[in-house]
Amino acid sequence: MLKVGHYVKRPGRKPSDPPVTIPVPEELETVPGIPTNKQDVEWYSREYPLETINITERAGRDWSNQIRDLDPEMLDIRVEHEHLNKKLVQSARETGDIEPTGEPTGEDVTAKIKAEAGKLGFGEVGITKYDPHYTYQSKKRWVKYPNAICLAYEQAYEPTQTIPHVRAEIVHSSTYRVETEAALELAHYIRSLGYHAQVCHPTDPVVPFIPMFVEAGLGQLGANGQLLSPHFGSRARLMIITTDAKLSYDQPIDYGIHKFCQVCQVCVNRCPGRALMREKVWWRGIEKKQACI
Repeated sequence: MLKVGHYVKRPGRKPSDPPVTIPVPEELETVPGIPTNKQDVEWYSREYPLETINITERAGRDWSNQIRDLDPEMLDIRVEHEHLNKKLVQSARETGDIEPTGEPTGEDVTAKIKAEAGKLGFGEVGITKYDPHYTYQSKKRWVKYPNAICLAYEQAYEPTQTIPHVRAEIVHSSTYRVETEAALELAHYIRSLGYHAQVCHPTDPVVPFIPMFVEAGLGQLGANGQLLSPHFGSRARLMIITTDAKLSYDQPIDYGIHKFCQVCQVCVNRCPGRALMREKVWWRGIEKKQACI
């Protein structure tokens, strides 16, 4: 029988669900969030700022699209998604300049925003300080507001398991669109409370979202390089809204994932390209499993 080191209490998967309590075995305890050397994070941010793969890996993305587009059905899905998604990207880009429609009362609106996000379909919601250390170099001047509302939208289980089937491609694209529409609605709600709200679109990225999700207590960094969250594992689409609303920050949590991944190794063993390392390394100030590619 494993000895429980601590318990984690989290909201239910849906607004109507009761809270869940997660026992974390003592032998899996490490640190809340992820082991971090803040001085190294600051140094890399200053000397070697991150950049989005939309820029650094543009040629590779174009090549992969060409290969995928050899399938007429895949081509139709991509063209349709880009057509529908373009309007959402543009709408998100404009949100930072939209003025509030209401008057702030001075109260902390954390509970109101989390409740509204749940109504709109987000399964995980956490709040933390926006961390400029991770902002992409091409977006350094874009983000306007200090607080980050971290939002995870569930991607349906069954079609996701069919990867690389066309069903998985459909659910992947549609989830991005649905969560963006929900985020735009949430931003409208925040403005009605008297505050600004800037939507950071997941396919027009400003920053890697995972560090802030970890800081907001929504999961920990898995060996597969993705956020592992209590309700969805890695099967969620992530995005953030930055705002100047009066909010209370959540705290990072130790779910036992950091050490569990050292024991499990399933994703490492099953990775077809052998792209995951077995041992953790310190990379840009974070202890993690770094990809070999």
